[in-house]
Amino acid sequence: MAVFLKANWEHIIMANYEIDKSILLPFLPKGVELDLHEGKAFISLVGFMFKKTRLFNVPIPFFGTFEEINLRFYVLRKDGNQMKRGVVFINETIPYKMVAWMANKLYKEHYTVVPTKHKIRTTATNQKIKFQWLVNKKWNSIYVESDTQSEAMKKNSLEKFIYEHYYGYTKIDEHKTEEYQLQHPSWNVHKINDYRIHCDFEAMYGESFSILNQTKPTAVFIAEGSSVKVNWKRTKLNFNSERS
Repeated sequence: MAVFLKANWEHIIMANYEIDKSILLPFLPKGVELDLHEGKAFISLVGFMFKKTRLFNVPIPFFGTFEEINLRFYVLRKDGNQMKRGVVFINETIPYKMVAWMANKLYKEHYTVVPTKHKIRTTATNQKIKFQWLVNKKWNSIYVESDTQSEAMKKNSLEKFIYEHYYGYTKIDEHKTEEYQLQHPSWNVHKINDYRIHCDFEAMYGESFSILNQTKPTAVFIAEGSSVKVNWKRTKLNFNSERS
């Protein structure tokens, strides 16, 4: 199967918020349902480094390394006897117009472009990581301090639920959905010692998510990351009105 995109995803911060299921339903692609952890729906503010980006195994000169900020929630699709656990992106933000245009054009994604920057400081025992993005002339940020040493995620933990969704689903319209697959190993995570989040969710993601401005994260995680592959093939799911 052809690989469309290959890159290293590093320092993957996830700030995870419990959210009312009704807020997510208008954004739910046809053919999937909300994936819940212990009966609760979650949405995650994500910051990470995109590095060594290659399209169809060709490096992208000058644009191969950048920060990405996204907001995503969790879904599943029953495909015969297989249960496919995936994510839906409300928005993905990067600093380069060319990369965003390509993702939106080829894959009908929801990339937007704003200025971004990062700071990463690592010692033998501690790491401090901060991602920032500019919205309405104000810098938003997500910051964590964590142990440098990492460990495997615990079985049935919220960490494992958040990180281990290996499909993506894009809402094309009310009856059409596209499904794609991601490939990466199970990631190690670091113990979080401190975090700070400054995000205007309403300005960034719309009025539907304004409640997150007054919501404290249930948990904040950071994973080491790894090389990630996104397959070129997308499964087009068509649920016309007569069959839905």
